Amino acid sequence: MDNRDFQEANSRDYSYTISTYDSIKEEIEVGVFPRPHRPAVTSTVVNVSTYQTPPRDHLIWSLFTAIYMNFCCLGFLALVFSVKARDRKLVGDLNAAISYGCTAKSLNISAMVLSLFSLVLMIALAATGAMAVAGVNHQQGQQNDGWGSFPGGNVVESGHFSTSAQ
Repeated sequence: MDNRDFQEANSRDYSYTISTYDSIKEEIEVGVFPRPHRPAVTSTVVNVSTYQTPPRDHLIWSLFTAIYMNFCCLGFLALVFSVKARDRKLVGDLNAAISYGCTAKSLNISAMVLSLFSLVLMIALAATGAMAVAGVNHQQGQQNDGWGSFPGGNVVESGHFSTSAQ
């Protein structure tokens, strides 16, 4: 495209386009709509927090363990940590309350397991000991033909003592 074609293309009369635009603008009234009246905005802030269950202190369990199953004072230590957990919970220090509560729970579990284990062990030893004593008495009774023996080797026979040494 040479320079002449460019001038002819740009030499158009744009007055018609502008005048048409002005006439259309006058024909259509552009109305300014008033903004609706809004009352003053008041805001209410509601803090919504999730309900968090309070930390457990295991005080009753620790009390039971300290009274009835106090193996190597573990029940007493569990009671101490339970009281600490309750104190921290009342103060509002939830992290420390959770920590002390978990420690009390662990001490309660260990005290109960060790106490129950020692109780079962004592019962088993007592039962096997009683059986062993009964077995020894039974063997001695078979050796003496049903007659009781006394220290020194004397055997009771029909109401008389024998002085002979065996």
